[in-house]
Amino acid sequence: MKFFVAASCLVIVLAMSAGAYAGYVETLWEQATPPAIPKIVPVEADPQDTALLVLDIEQLTCNQERRPRCLQTVPRIAALIARARAAGMPVLYSLTSKGTPDTILKPVAPLKDEAIVQSSVNKFWQTDLDIFLKKLNTKSVIITGTAAHGAVLHTATAAAARGYGVILPVDCLSAREPYVEQAAIHLLETGPGTRKRIQLTESNLIVIPTNKKEKDCGNKRRKKSEGHRGTE
Repeated sequence: MKFFVAASCLVIVLAMSAGAYAGYVETLWEQATPPAIPKIVPVEADPQDTALLVLDIEQLTCNQERRPRCLQTVPRIAALIARARAAGMPVLYSLTSKGTPDTILKPVAPLKDEAIVQSSVNKFWQTDLDIFLKKLNTKSVIITGTAAHGAVLHTATAAAARGYGVILPVDCLSAREPYVEQAAIHLLETGPGTRKRIQLTESNLIVIPTNKKEKDCGNKRRKKSEGHRGTE
């Protein structure tokens, strides 16, 4: 009998606690307001010390059924890749744990000599990405890809923690819903690990110089990454 009474009291306490927490969450959601629109700035990306990262733009993650917003970013990422290559800026790729080089979408497919790493959401984790970037004398990375709250958020944070500047074209990241993209951008803009190293921009506001001297230097950097094709 005593056990039954004790058990009943425990059930009542747990039910009351669950109700209290539910009330807290509801209040929190009601009190939350959208953050101010972040400041978007033009950025000049020096091809001599900047690298472009294209994260997880694969058939599995970037398709009409799972993440249609990702498909909308592909033409913009492809255009940015073309401008980077024209200036001799290195382009590096990542794969999800289930991806292969052949599953990267054709419009943004890597060239034969462009490095590919494979990991979970943090593309520095147990890969040679940091080694590649250091070998290329990289100071800043342009980060594009999907998901905004996955590979983009965690790789940008890891890059900043390693001392790289982060250039984030907000029109070249994606999630299933706009709210998630907004949240990821806000966290990167305001987070203690990234706020001093990140620049928010749009792909058409990124200037990549292409004069011959800079292009030749950039091509030398790209050659340093040759031989690193393949996954980690």
